[in-house]
Amino acid sequence: MAAAMIANTRPRTIAAWLYIVAALIVAIVVVGGVTRLTESGLSITEWKPLIGAVPPLTEAQWQAEFANYRRIPQYEAINHGMTLAGFKAIFFWEYLHRFLGRIIGLAFLIPFVWFAARRQIPRGYFWRLFALFALICLQGTFGWLMVRSGLTHRTEVAPGWLATHLLTALFTLAGMVWTALDLRRLARESGARPARLTGFGLAATAILTVQLLYGALMAGLRAGRVANDWPLMNGSIFPGPSQSGESLGKLLFDDPATVHFIHRWWVWVAVVMLVLLARKVKPLDRRAPVAIHIAFGTQILLGIATVMSDVNVTLAGLHQLVGALLVIAVTWGIHAIGQQSHYRVS
Repeated sequence: MAAAMIANTRPRTIAAWLYIVAALIVAIVVVGGVTRLTESGLSITEWKPLIGAVPPLTEAQWQAEFANYRRIPQYEAINHGMTLAGFKAIFFWEYLHRFLGRIIGLAFLIPFVWFAARRQIPRGYFWRLFALFALICLQGTFGWLMVRSGLTHRTEVAPGWLATHLLTALFTLAGMVWTALDLRRLARESGARPARLTGFGLAATAILTVQLLYGALMAGLRAGRVANDWPLMNGSIFPGPSQSGESLGKLLFDDPATVHFIHRWWVWVAVVMLVLLARKVKPLDRRAPVAIHIAFGTQILLGIATVMSDVNVTLAGLHQLVGALLVIAVTWGIHAIGQQSHYRVS
């Protein structure tokens, strides 16, 4: 009976499905970045998970949506006098972002229920997959809380909520890839155990997370426009905080110049760790180190180009794309180390 249940599982198929969902998450991360860069995130002022999937179809519906937008501070402070055509342009990006979120939810939920009903999920993976779905739902909730933070007393979303929203997406992406890698290994070796997060892997994750956090805060605070030269910032290593007399917490997380400075220079701490990671992974998987080096090298160049272009939307969008790909590459490398640790223990 147990052997029949094991034979009925589909680890390779489930892994392929998770890779597809991961690709959709990469897409929504990029679209989310463009939505922020084009100041489109507050164009839809209500959260309607079901009926909101249908965009305005008539002139009256468009006028109603536009009227809702004209009631929030961003319209008065930034887009006063915007035409309906201009509103439709920013509405497009926010609608696309939310639409992709719905697609991701369905792309995960429907196959998950199907695999579970047919008992094709390998033993020990049901609750992991359920946790990933919970993260997707949490991500949608964080997205709405982020939008809501900019509807009353602000002209943009709160940077803290934006960072939470983005980091949750990237954490979910890493979880998808990690679980898919475990399942691929299980498909090749029936007795393979899931990879463990080693101490080194945890350190690499923490260092990269700091860089990703400050990247998100850069977007939320528009800190990329503080300085458009490199390697100096407005002609000096650190031109000083944007405002004086701030508390340490506000200085570290809410001051555009300080956030820019940390994001600009912490990357080299991350580079050292990623080079060490690549060297550690190379004997285990020769492809992962190549992916890690290409990803972080490209990401640094795009970051510099984005700053020097005064945050060109295309360059900034590519920067966000490669950031997501870097998360995948690093997850791949850390997973390889975690898989190998089983053999060392045994």
